[in-house]
Amino acid sequence: MKLEYFQRKFWTACRQCTALDGKCSISCESEDINCYLIDNNGFILVTEEISQTGLFFGEVEGAVMNKLLQMGSFKRITLYDYQARCREYAGSSDSARTLLNPFSVVRWLLTEVIIFLLEFNFYSWWNVGLSVKAQRSQGKTMMVPCDTEYPAFVSERTIKETTGNIDCEGCFRSFVIQQIPSSNLFMVVVDNKCDCSSAPPVTIDPIEIMYILDSIEICMRVQTFDTARYKLLSVSLCPDDCMHVP
Repeated sequence: MKLEYFQRKFWTACRQCTALDGKCSISCESEDINCYLIDNNGFILVTEEISQTGLFFGEVEGAVMNKLLQMGSFKRITLYDYQARCREYAGSSDSARTLLNPFSVVRWLLTEVIIFLLEFNFYSWWNVGLSVKAQRSQGKTMMVPCDTEYPAFVSERTIKETTGNIDCEGCFRSFVIQQIPSSNLFMVVVDNKCDCSSAPPVTIDPIEIMYILDSIEICMRVQTFDTARYKLLSVSLCPDDCMHVP
């Protein structure tokens, strides 16, 4: 089933009411409410704003998602990606040395200070005639192997319907979330009368894991994660008793 067809069927079903006069007392077409259809991981399948389709619900309704986490309707878990790719400035030290050598951070800071002084012609204070304005080179970025962690969210399937209120700087915003029977989908209706934009969003952005490892820890990671990257590190950093790693 195509998503467009599914969305049309969903909005058609939302307009059907059991009232005798055939009119709904409240509709998703009203400007006073926002309606969302999300899955059990919090991703938006149907919404009035087409551009929000596929986004994580917490990025659109951060205040509501935080409340759902507090109420236990959703729970946060941490996942790890040991084969991720991270951006790094070209010409800098390789990712392995950055992770293993904390002095590289200090060296980077000193380099930035020197560049800063050159840009403001620090040398010209002593010799005005020979001063030259320094130009910062335009560095390029490259993708390097790295480890990342990122949050994931799972719904509590035992909760069929939940209501809540959010205090948005003195204005109380109400919402209701209801599970659609025989599915992993949830209908979320949010009161749109209060401005909760000041609430921080709940994102699923990955975060790079920065390690400061000694040789023993490297050996343990080589034995745990059979990847070429950690095997390469073991050759130069691990003691002799770690070299048996295939």
